[in-house]
Amino acid sequence: MDIGNLFTIFVTAVLINNVILNQFLGMCPFMGVSKKSSSAIGMGGAVTFVIVAAAIVTYGLYHGVLAPLHIEYMDLITFILVIASLVQLTEMIIKKTSPSLYKALGVYLPLITTNCAVLMVALENIKQGYDFAEMLTYSFAIPIGFTLVLYIFSTIRERLDAAKTPAAFRGNPIALIVAAMMALAFSGLMGLV
Repeated sequence: MDIGNLFTIFVTAVLINNVILNQFLGMCPFMGVSKKSSSAIGMGGAVTFVIVAAAIVTYGLYHGVLAPLHIEYMDLITFILVIASLVQLTEMIIKKTSPSLYKALGVYLPLITTNCAVLMVALENIKQGYDFAEMLTYSFAIPIGFTLVLYIFSTIRERLDAAKTPAAFRGNPIALIVAAMMALAFSGLMGLV
């Protein structure tokens, strides 16, 4: 296990190839849940749990069942079923343990099922041929980058709500402009690794 390689995978996934700002996946929760920083952290935690759990289960299913039986073509449907099940489990856990967070996340919590980032991580782990340590690192890094960007964006949106913004730019227009500026700022990190 090469620590340098794991560090490169981590930094690249969090900062350089950020799932929201570089790949534009997970935009629905990004725009919908980013109005409060507490909701952003809650959504980040839920997405982290789902992505890491889905990556571990799908990696095991692929290498333990699909590949030995030579039915690798079933990976997409298998991964979607695993992700849907994990999202339902996450939704039940959040509803039971934190009703206020469940209410704050609202409709965006079930939308994790259709969040392309979750499926992208599961498929990318297989496509890149990662071993278990690399898969785990990548699977933690993607939602950490998602949560980081979601939290930064939510704090900016909280300040924008308090600022005097021209009527034409209030709400989503100014949010999209800020998202574009964040994407430009993060693209400046491309030469980092």
